Amino acid sequence: MTHTPTSLEQIFLDARTANGFTDQPVPLPLLQQVYALARMGPTSMNTQPTRYVFLTTPAARERLRPALSEGNLGKTMSAPVTVIVATDTRFYEFMPEVWHREGAREMFAGNAALAQGTATRNGTLGGAYFMVAARALGLDCGPMSGFDIAKVNAEFFPDGRWQANFLINLGYGDNSKLFARNARLSFEQACLVL
Repeated sequence: MTHTPTSLEQIFLDARTANGFTDQPVPLPLLQQVYALARMGPTSMNTQPTRYVFLTTPAARERLRPALSEGNLGKTMSAPVTVIVATDTRFYEFMPEVWHREGAREMFAGNAALAQGTATRNGTLGGAYFMVAARALGLDCGPMSGFDIAKVNAEFFPDGRWQANFLINLGYGDNSKLFARNARLSFEQACLVL
């Protein structure tokens, strides 16, 4: 796929963190399409530890209320969809299905530190791929970390297998609620060439 200036603008240059949304719904087939694209992003050993919980109704989002910081409350309650980006702590149970060599499940199952580090890094990558895919398909994203992870885990993942990482409000952004774009670090500030 060739990256045209238009696609770069849509995904990166003109895309903004949505702080409010229109009331246009996000249909389930579109969420499925976003996931179908996001799952194609690379993860180490194809581990794919990211899990997504789509809160598509006011009642489902209401379950988040006790965990949200004040600044994220209004926009989350009014978003068409809020995604809990989570990590499967036992992602390695799927390794025989997704990895081409034997022994990967046992390797992770026998090394808790390796499994946790792999899940954390690659689970976050999966959430980033999800946002890029959503933007590519015309949705706006409002990622958030202003919430009580322990409360979200207790409410949505009481068995402890999945663990919340961050939240994404998803839909069609209301541009009147955008903040001014903040500065980005220069190449010289953020990069080192050796």
